Amino acid sequence: MREASAAGLGEVISLTATKFLAGPLIVKMTGPLLRIVGDRNPSNVKIAILKTLGLILVKGGPALRAFVPQFQTTFVKALADPSRQVRVEATTALGLLMPLSTRVDPLLKELVAGSLGKTASTSDSVGIVVVQTATLEALAVVLQEGGQKAKLPDSIPSTLVASKELLEHADEAVREAAAKVVAAACDILGRDTTTNVIQDSILDGSASGEVRHGRVCAIRRILTTGVSKELDEGLLSALFRVSFEYIKDDKNDVKDASCIAIGSVVGRSKNPTAALRQAEPALLSIMGNTKERIETHQALAKGLCLALQLADAEDNVDFFGLTLLNACLKLAMSGSQRVQFAYNDVLYLALEVAEGQAGLDRYSALAMFEDSKQMKSVYSKVLLKIKQITILND
Repeated sequence: MREASAAGLGEVISLTATKFLAGPLIVKMTGPLLRIVGDRNPSNVKIAILKTLGLILVKGGPALRAFVPQFQTTFVKALADPSRQVRVEATTALGLLMPLSTRVDPLLKELVAGSLGKTASTSDSVGIVVVQTATLEALAVVLQEGGQKAKLPDSIPSTLVASKELLEHADEAVREAAAKVVAAACDILGRDTTTNVIQDSILDGSASGEVRHGRVCAIRRILTTGVSKELDEGLLSALFRVSFEYIKDDKNDVKDASCIAIGSVVGRSKNPTAALRQAEPALLSIMGNTKERIETHQALAKGLCLALQLADAEDNVDFFGLTLLNACLKLAMSGSQRVQFAYNDVLYLALEVAEGQAGLDRYSALAMFEDSKQMKSVYSKVLLKIKQITILND
């Protein structure tokens, strides 16, 4: 009943025009929800309340400024909840809070401490890792949405120092989340800092499997930020070499992360088409291997989607080329549904389905009859039904 009540309240809020929620009404709803979200409710109730609080933040605007400290305390506390979905909702809610928050520095300091495990219970090592991961995810969101509001000179650099250290953490999820923080901090601190981070923490010497994984995760995240557009060609070439080398790594997590990273490097290259042609033989080798892991195929699909998004080519069919498109088509018709879904997203972007049928027509003009027939079938039965790609929602 409590879950249904919180969800119902959220639905009413989402259906109500913002002008009717301003002022006392939104304040009357906010106080009670903030008080009960920390009670001994099961996770499903907490999730419903956090979602509703997120809707209130979106609709309430400046009228809720007085509640910012309570919101912040509530959401940070929820980052240590046993339920993963509660932690996810808390992270999302912190991002929604940033437009109202005027004092970001104390929040950054608290999240840095949590990411280093200094606020977690030391009696449960698994619990510490879970809290560190959630806190890093939240820290990345706070930096992206409100990092520019930081006023103390050490606030953003402290997040970068902590996250660089955690790129070498023993846990894979911590390393992946730390890479997001490294990228968000670099985006705020600018090109020179980003260049130094790449040279010192990514390109510097040999590394263990954990460190290699952290490095390629950081490559992927840094190259999807705005500051990466300012990096010089030599640095991008060095990142390409690292990503290309790690694609053949004997550790699965390193190989998978490299498959994603190579897409971001190709997309950010000064000449994306030439970079893709250089990487193509290695990519086709993975795509044509029937014994390859499903996770690796999914990772490579993510990388190809990143390449398409970041390159922003005038003609995606020309950019990808017929051989690569045919390989994607084959995997989109494979026996694994997870692989199918991944390469459906690649084809959706490559053929620019959202822009109409022109992409399909360009492919059909180049392809053999049988390939063209199969692509038209996938296009009409699957691609036209895709509303948006979800493969990069991580």
